[in-house]
Amino acid sequence: MKVLSLTEPFATLIYEKKKLIETRSWETDYRGELYIHASMTKPSKCDLLDKELMSLVENKDMNFGNIICKCNLVDCIYMTKEYVEEMKRNNYQEYICGEYAEGRYAWILEDIEPIKPIKAKGQLNIWNYYNEFEIMNLMENIEYGWVDKRNDKHTIVDENYSDNYVLQSPKEIIKNKVGVCWDQVELERYFFKRNNWNVKTYFIVHYDNDKCPTHTFLTFEKDNKYYWFEHSWEKFKGIHEYNSLKDLLASVREKFIKYELINNYNKDNLCIYHYSKPKYHLNVLEFYKHCESGINISLEDV
Repeated sequence: MKVLSLTEPFATLIYEKKKLIETRSWETDYRGELYIHASMTKPSKCDLLDKELMSLVENKDMNFGNIICKCNLVDCIYMTKEYVEEMKRNNYQEYICGEYAEGRYAWILEDIEPIKPIKAKGQLNIWNYYNEFEIMNLMENIEYGWVDKRNDKHTIVDENYSDNYVLQSPKEIIKNKVGVCWDQVELERYFFKRNNWNVKTYFIVHYDNDKCPTHTFLTFEKDNKYYWFEHSWEKFKGIHEYNSLKDLLASVREKFIKYELINNYNKDNLCIYHYSKPKYHLNVLEFYKHCESGINISLEDV
């Protein structure tokens, strides 16, 4: 969905249909459905002292950090001196709800509808918000594979992988349309970045002095449930719900042992690391080191 972030009280004014025009210093060609997000930024002192403005939202709760309604953006009008004077003279309530000045733009909003609030992190300009199902659909464009140092694409992980693999950035993955789990998790992280759902990424590895099988995966917490978001592991592709993070990690560990290690493993050699966002273009060894610098999850605790 396309979203526009506004500071309060202006997002709530739109929600209450007391503000039908959003004023901006920049023009947009976008027309269509637009969701309104109340940013986490506190109202300015100037706005709080504006009695006329604040009286319009008197006794109304502010909605900091939530997408609260949708509307249709139907036009973007350049403000002339005459337009500004006309607004001040004939639409005073709208006038005090925006910043009207010659050279600015009036975004015309229609069909405003409240929605169930969605927690989200805002962004400048019009931005995209994806729920977990939309993200899974976006991931369907990515094939399992990898890109080497020369930017050549490979769909098979072979003997050249260890010496030539390079971790891609999200934009590179979208362009190349390939990525192993290490890459795909970074694209998932990118798509989830506006969701306020406590997203975490994990690296599970079995140190066997040979191939050292690994898998990376993303989890998120939503409405007191925990979810394993899996796209690259074909056998378990989907969004899996758990009552606790402990249950989730234990489930992934069990499946990794059964289907990737074929139950041939040493308990002491199996580790799960909670790792942070890595730098892009790491090689295999550098990526291992980055993940291993994260938090080693005690298997006894899961």
